[in-house]
Amino acid sequence: MGDHKQIVLEFIGKITRRIPLIFTVLVKEKTIVLQSERFHVVFYYPQSTRLSNDPIRKTIHIDYDVVVSSTEKLMARLESIFGFGNRIYARDTVAVRIDKRISMEFQEDHHLQSALPGKYRYGLYYKGDLVSIAVFSGGRKMNDTPVDYRSFELLRFCHKRPYIVIGGLSKLIKAFSSDFKPGDIMTYADLDWCQDSSLEKIGFEPIQTILPQVILVKSGVRVFDKSLTANEQDGDYWVENKGSLKLKLIL
Repeated sequence: MGDHKQIVLEFIGKITRRIPLIFTVLVKEKTIVLQSERFHVVFYYPQSTRLSNDPIRKTIHIDYDVVVSSTEKLMARLESIFGFGNRIYARDTVAVRIDKRISMEFQEDHHLQSALPGKYRYGLYYKGDLVSIAVFSGGRKMNDTPVDYRSFELLRFCHKRPYIVIGGLSKLIKAFSSDFKPGDIMTYADLDWCQDSSLEKIGFEPIQTILPQVILVKSGVRVFDKSLTANEQDGDYWVENKGSLKLKLIL
């Protein structure tokens, strides 16, 4: 437990040096809380249980394995959420389709979750530099819809650190929609990172709350295997997230 505490405190120290906000650090038995006027960030040691969200602050839940395995990506995301990324406006970028290799490499460098190939991939270039991408699934035929109606999933979206592309996702969706004419686009928002989704500001509507998911951490790496159960011991420990919010954009 001592090593876990030290590693998390070192990470928090980097945050407080890089982000010019007033923070309070609360060290507890199985968690460490980093708190500012607007944010309540809970860092969990292995084998700890999710706490309730703060009633007045935006709450973020972060597991120890993410701190260790994705230090710089995690730091960049927190900087962005706290409002300290380098801002670019989507109107100053060019939207194009990108290939699988470029998309996978970009996700591996900048997305906290595992990279997904998807079927359709779009990127925003700013002065020749790829700064944002969106990855979409293939289209699915839905029951009780017109014969040409197709539903797609937004699988991944991320910016190149340390940038924030204002209006970036809207521009990427517009480029994708112009090419493939989706009837709707659905996606999921991670409730470890939000209590409601910023996607609602661009027209997505919440349609379902997904129950918390139990994830195995093995040799410090998350194993996503639906056949595994929390009773199995083939790993270091299990983490249980806050679940997710399913959203849909009708086009």
